[in-house]
Amino acid sequence: MTEPKKKSHKGAKSAEPLTAPEKLKILITIVDRFKTDFYVDVLEGYNVNMQAVIYGIGTAPTEIMHYLGLSQPKKSVILSVVREDMIKDIMIAYEDKYFKTKNGKGIAFTIPISSVIGVSIYQFLSNHIPMKRSESI
Repeated sequence: MTEPKKKSHKGAKSAEPLTAPEKLKILITIVDRFKTDFYVDVLEGYNVNMQAVIYGIGTAPTEIMHYLGLSQPKKSVILSVVREDMIKDIMIAYEDKYFKTKNGKGIAFTIPISSVIGVSIYQFLSNHIPMKRSESI
């Protein structure tokens, strides 16, 4: 006995395996303002497509800043959208830079992104360029 033929819809594309999208996170990095370009360059080395720098000034009294070992009240907050699989490598690079750079203190942490609307926006943020049909073989 032969199996019944599966119906195909007109214009239907051949089935390609579906893969789960890579998760994205917002990486927040807070560093002394004069070190901003240094850390932005580190992020660019990991193909981070979206970064925003916000300048801030600390409001803690001088005694507290001295006690905490903070040297400058002028800070930069670097907001970056990063693929989850790159976070560990970026944090290792940051740690390496913190220890090897004079006054290389800073804070870095991530916040998960639960959803992104639009395939093109997701592809830009995740630095993912879809393969063309002819390249998939």
